[in-house]
Amino acid sequence: MMDATVVGIDVSKERLDVHVEPAGEAFAVARDAAGLEALVERLKPLSVTAVAVEATGGFETVVAASLCAASLPVVVVNPAQVRAFAQALGKRAKTDPIDAAVIARFVAATNPEIRPLPDAETTMLSDLVTRRRQIIAMMVAERQREKRAPARMKKSIARLTKALQKELTAIEEDIDDAVRGSPVWREKENLLSSVPGIGLTISRTLLADLPELGTLGRRQIAALVGLAPFTRQSGQWRGRSFIGGGRAAVRSTIFMGAMVAARCNPQLRAFRHRLIAAGKPKMVALIAVARRLLTILNAILRDKRPWQNA
Repeated sequence: MMDATVVGIDVSKERLDVHVEPAGEAFAVARDAAGLEALVERLKPLSVTAVAVEATGGFETVVAASLCAASLPVVVVNPAQVRAFAQALGKRAKTDPIDAAVIARFVAATNPEIRPLPDAETTMLSDLVTRRRQIIAMMVAERQREKRAPARMKKSIARLTKALQKELTAIEEDIDDAVRGSPVWREKENLLSSVPGIGLTISRTLLADLPELGTLGRRQIAALVGLAPFTRQSGQWRGRSFIGGGRAAVRSTIFMGAMVAARCNPQLRAFRHRLIAAGKPKMVALIAVARRLLTILNAILRDKRPWQNA
């Protein structure tokens, strides 16, 4: 991919800095409708292999969607990985044009997989699920404050908690309407919920935040969620393997399902007991259960066959 034409775009609130490799061409356009239209017209004749946009707190969403709508191969890259790549290149300076060039070189060097962006309905469901998670976090925080608050403050906390509960109910109704209104999502929800330990909250989180489920291999989906272990080895020394990275919200959701499944799912309960009997620490066993659960869910959506007890 080093000889292919790739584009790096650094996104800010007002403008887009663009760098084209290997030509070294650099330019900027406004981050508005006219600027995006001009960008598409300029990139179309180049036959680019990848157009990389750095995730920047939501500013990249409209840019990526516009480029994808123009049938350009778009990939949204992790800013932490790009910055680490810049440091490896010895790029200490940080400006928007420099960042655009680093993004382009990062994509040329790493050749990330181009995946289709989530459609509007999936994005909406993801926003609803994220908002539900935020409201629950606020309710938990208020209940923690209530334990040490004076009587006068407890009344304020109670009023706010009541309002948050009302909003949570409304959000959950919106999520239910969205899922039940889509035959495809309804079918997927029923397939996922057929697995002991997977309820509506987990299945809907997976629908919203892991749309790739059922389309990738088991190793790819584990890496995407952050459940693939990283081996640590140097010479004769072997360190403990760790998991990390990936989509933290999805990983937390899978862990919730794994804790339930380890008790009520016969196959996964037996799997966990075997690992513990073999001397594995309980946390290591739980991680293995979570990875096995994710593999099962991936296969169920891939094959469109509900859970069947062995």
